[in-house]
Amino acid sequence: MIKEIKNNELYFDGCSTTDLTKQYGTPLYVMSETGIKEKIRELKKSFLDKYPNTRIAYACKAFCTTAMCKICDTEGLCIDVVSGGELYTAKKAGFPAERIEFNGNNKLRGEIEDALDYGIGRFIVDSEPDFKQIEEVCKEKNMTANILLRITPGVAASTHDFIITGKRDSKFGVPLDEDVFYPLAERAIKSEHINLLGLHFHIGSQILDNDAYLKSLDVMLGLVEELKKRFGYDTKELNLGGGFGVKYTDEQPKPYSYYIDPMMKKIASKFAEMQIKMPAVVFEPGRSIVAEAGLSLYTIGNIKDIRGVRKYIAVDGGMADNIRPALYEAVYDGVVANKADESRNDKATICGKTCESGDILIRDCAVTDKAEKGDLFAIFSTGAYGFSMASNYNNCPIPAVVLVRGGKSSIIVKRQSYEHMTANHEIPEWL
Repeated sequence: MIKEIKNNELYFDGCSTTDLTKQYGTPLYVMSETGIKEKIRELKKSFLDKYPNTRIAYACKAFCTTAMCKICDTEGLCIDVVSGGELYTAKKAGFPAERIEFNGNNKLRGEIEDALDYGIGRFIVDSEPDFKQIEEVCKEKNMTANILLRITPGVAASTHDFIITGKRDSKFGVPLDEDVFYPLAERAIKSEHINLLGLHFHIGSQILDNDAYLKSLDVMLGLVEELKKRFGYDTKELNLGGGFGVKYTDEQPKPYSYYIDPMMKKIASKFAEMQIKMPAVVFEPGRSIVAEAGLSLYTIGNIKDIRGVRKYIAVDGGMADNIRPALYEAVYDGVVANKADESRNDKATICGKTCESGDILIRDCAVTDKAEKGDLFAIFSTGAYGFSMASNYNNCPIPAVVLVRGGKSSIIVKRQSYEHMTANHEIPEWL
């Protein structure tokens, strides 16, 4: 258990949350190395060690720091980057180029050039213009790029509409229209500067049922069969994305095997039927590896009790360090960390300090009635899309990130200072 209560105080991976805030201040992102590696071990047991010719590519967008890239490297994972900044972070961590895949719907020319120069393992091609630009850059550099074609399977997963990516009306992926997908696939197969490895899909995020995955896989396997018939092409790699659900409040997330095993069974059966060698299979989990391995710590400020309406507990962070409740209506749970064993006999809305009425972190949270100004508040399962989506809204500095393991702690991202935040500001000489 990475969370436990001792002497009325919340501990996280062996570290006192009170001591962490005394040493590093608040707001504070705390990531458990133990929690991260527990998820990686589950993936290895359920997938990498169970099935040959398989890979896990951690989706860096969930939480991308040099330390996280280092953990992925030492654990033997690949990584999935979606921007030049994420690629730069991986390079700075010394992450092996051949284990990097580059995703995204609008890769910039400079990003493609940097990725080719570094020697990344593959691009996930999102559209015909994306393909065209990668091929053009490869021609200029006299290089060959490994690619997968990301398809839009036309399947809507059961999750928030903002994080569905596999339905037909999506900015992601190649539409499966007859006159769009097959001509592009043929160009990729015949290109002198492109090595088509196979197909990719990613249908969304925070998905708790495997039905949409299996339906999307059926679509993908139909394409594999058609590519064989039309072009004599044997698919060498299938990337089935990520999006596995996690626990934020009362969800009951499924084990990785619930998603993986039925998909692997379908793939093995179809490829045996087609008499094609079993392809490499890749998953791209991000949230499910880091979400529950993180929490956010805040200092409670003003408490406003509107009789008969609502009690507000304001903290010293908010939507600038966790935009998900405002953006996705994401729901979290939390506790007064220095009074963690007290009865949660009161109800309050945990709000942030920014000048925005939508800056609500948790609505109607069960809390102790002993909460007071100066106490610490911990919000659970913020390891994914907290730090990575942080902003300087209201010119709030981005909080520090601390990695903890077995009672030890270390800064992995320094707290942003006002000086650092305004370092690139300039005043024109005519003002």
